[in-house]
Amino acid sequence: MSTAIIGTLYAGATLGAMLAGIPIAFALGAVALVFMLAFMPGASLDTVAQNVYEEMASITLLSIPLFILKGAAIGRSKAGQDLYSAMHAWMHKIPGGLGIANVFACALFAAMAGSSPATCSAIGSAGIPEMRRRGYSGGFAAGIIAAGGTLGILLPPSITMILYAVAAEQSLGRLFLAGIGPGLLLVMLFAGYAAWRFRREFAMARAAYVTGGPEHPILAQDRYSMAERFSTLPRVLPFVVLLTGVMVALYGGYATPSETAGLGGLLALALIAAIYGVWRAGDVSPILTATLRESTMLMLIIGMSLLYAYVMSYLHISQAAAAAIVALHLSPWLLLLTILLLVVGLGFFLPPVSIILMTAPIILPPLREAGFDLVWFGVVMTITMEMGLIHPPVGLNIFVIKNIAPDIPLSEIIWGTLPFVILMAAAILVLCLVPGIALWLPDLLLPSNK
Repeated sequence: MSTAIIGTLYAGATLGAMLAGIPIAFALGAVALVFMLAFMPGASLDTVAQNVYEEMASITLLSIPLFILKGAAIGRSKAGQDLYSAMHAWMHKIPGGLGIANVFACALFAAMAGSSPATCSAIGSAGIPEMRRRGYSGGFAAGIIAAGGTLGILLPPSITMILYAVAAEQSLGRLFLAGIGPGLLLVMLFAGYAAWRFRREFAMARAAYVTGGPEHPILAQDRYSMAERFSTLPRVLPFVVLLTGVMVALYGGYATPSETAGLGGLLALALIAAIYGVWRAGDVSPILTATLRESTMLMLIIGMSLLYAYVMSYLHISQAAAAAIVALHLSPWLLLLTILLLVVGLGFFLPPVSIILMTAPIILPPLREAGFDLVWFGVVMTITMEMGLIHPPVGLNIFVIKNIAPDIPLSEIIWGTLPFVILMAAAILVLCLVPGIALWLPDLLLPSNK
């Protein structure tokens, strides 16, 4: 049987298993085992556990559950609400300052927690009701939080980038640094859109009021004294110091990614104990349970994805697919566009973890041969996968928002996120035109790792 036929059967079996509703980890593992039985030596089944262990025996992967612990500790405390309150107090005079405050709060929380759903939940639970109370439309409020949450997989520490570093065999430190510039670009784009959209809704409400309509809540003006502004800082600054300390330890060469993840997790637990009194067994237990549940789920997906990729490589499916792409003799930019469209399509059905581990063996060799910097591509691919978090039918962040704001219709949430999808596409175009936005910081701080 030819490699093309085997590859087609492999893809069809995978798609069929997922459409049948089988959880991703079990779907990938089951398909891999069936094809091992059918097309590989019988002795290969005896090495499944060994192969999975060897693929996962990476010190870089060890940082994932530790970063999850850090994110769970921060996400399950009131740190998100306090961070949002501080941002709101300091930015309330800016037109659309409430929406912009939510964008910046999402960015900072994402950098501390490293999780997109956690960012949506922590900031959205406080931010969405406040924006609705101040007259923001439901779709606008939901879009800000859903899009802001996607920064969790771009700004360091990003679990998605950890997996990409393993799959692409790239420096994790350079990847983390490369995500900062584009992350700030997205923050600016999101904040700019929030200000423009606020002015538009404000003008409509003011016009209605002038013509005799009721006074819309969006027309109300907030006022905070300097004392009130500074009173919001004591609970926020320790977490900002924690973020800064972890980044300095990592990029200063004082600790490895796994060591900084462990340090960050322990310090996060210490901070929520000191600031919020979360230290009793009953308080800490949900944090540890959530960490264990999410880590187990994620590591199981990683293990089965690696086994799936191993079988795909053994059967020469990935090599044949990569060779077929190269044989098309596409120009470098057309090749990049084709691959990014593939990632967008996969984002309709799969989470970023599976997309990276399943596609890396196929798409990275042609990109490397075309001369693309794989660190730069890692950032571009991450933004592309971010789009998958806020577009239907899967759109994980959409359903997180629906869970914390059930009164907002799902259709309104989806329409509210679409402008941010367009902004992400614009950011990718800017990165293609000016790749230095992603590469200047790693080239400056870690030039020896190029």
